[in-house]
Amino acid sequence: MSGFDLQAVLDRIQPVAEQTLDAIQSRIDRQAKPVGSLGRLEEFARRYVAITGREEIRGKRIYTFAGDHGVVEEGVSAFPQEVTPQMVFNFVDGGASINALARHAGAEVQVVDMGVVTDFEDLDGLIRRKIAKGTANFTKGPAMSREQALQALAVGVEMAARAKADGIDLVGTGDMGIGNTTPSAAIAACLCGLPTEQVTHRGTGIDDDALARKIAAIRKGLEINQPDAADPLDVLAKVGGFEIGGIAGLVLGCAAEGIPVVIDGFISTAGALLATELHPHVRDYIFAAHQSVEIGHQHMLQRIGRQPILDLGLRLGEGTGGALAMTLIEGSLRVLREVLTFDEAGVSEGEDR
Repeated sequence: MSGFDLQAVLDRIQPVAEQTLDAIQSRIDRQAKPVGSLGRLEEFARRYVAITGREEIRGKRIYTFAGDHGVVEEGVSAFPQEVTPQMVFNFVDGGASINALARHAGAEVQVVDMGVVTDFEDLDGLIRRKIAKGTANFTKGPAMSREQALQALAVGVEMAARAKADGIDLVGTGDMGIGNTTPSAAIAACLCGLPTEQVTHRGTGIDDDALARKIAAIRKGLEINQPDAADPLDVLAKVGGFEIGGIAGLVLGCAAEGIPVVIDGFISTAGALLATELHPHVRDYIFAAHQSVEIGHQHMLQRIGRQPILDLGLRLGEGTGGALAMTLIEGSLRVLREVLTFDEAGVSEGEDR
């Protein structure tokens, strides 16, 4: 990965043409229904077609990136670190929530080991891109080196290229990593310029004492490392995670490849925020799947400039919200393809349309 050229990826990212969006909306407005009556479904169809030039999805894939975090030493999680590899096995075996919802959405799941402490020997179906066995504890220094941060981005970009080569037209992001709401909140605090307590919540369900430890750990990490908000790569290296970097790279890569990407919840949005800070046009390619229970999520989405599709009280991660949102994007395209215009249907248009 030492030959990875981030600038070359950024240089390939183009804005989605406004005139294309307008042309698709004009067609939607001629369909046999009151103008705007399908609400945000019209937005999904308009944006998907403008990005891809296609009106049908050939293939859907969710990449679930996994990594461990040194900051769990600070008592910030309700679950032990052994759960990360246990869930990776479950993902690969097809027995997790993301697998069930991906099957419902007609999407495949690919699991990428970015930095789990455990070695996965003889685990067929796992994409092995381990950068290190977990990040360092960022309360004592940087979570990773700048080179490792670049390596994480490179893996995500590689996954986007693989999706393109395989004819995938819609990509989703997912994550697994015990403790990873802590680096995600640190990224949110840094890039959104907000106090730590405004972006830090209970993750998998920690109690008040653990929440206080989590806030203290994030404050200490930001104070010690002084991540530069004007340099997203520095933020990732100082207080991020390997799987968060993989997600950031995937979002960048999808924008470069012209693939719409559905970002899941809090951790995925931390990765997407890094990507949009690296290049502003990346947001054109992002669909925000849902509003997470995590309090920092809304602030990140506001900065990215994307409105969540769903609000179901989800806080699982894995890519679960993304799988659900994919079904609505696909439904919007069916409406675009199958609803006749007023002329085609022989229906009279209302004067106040």
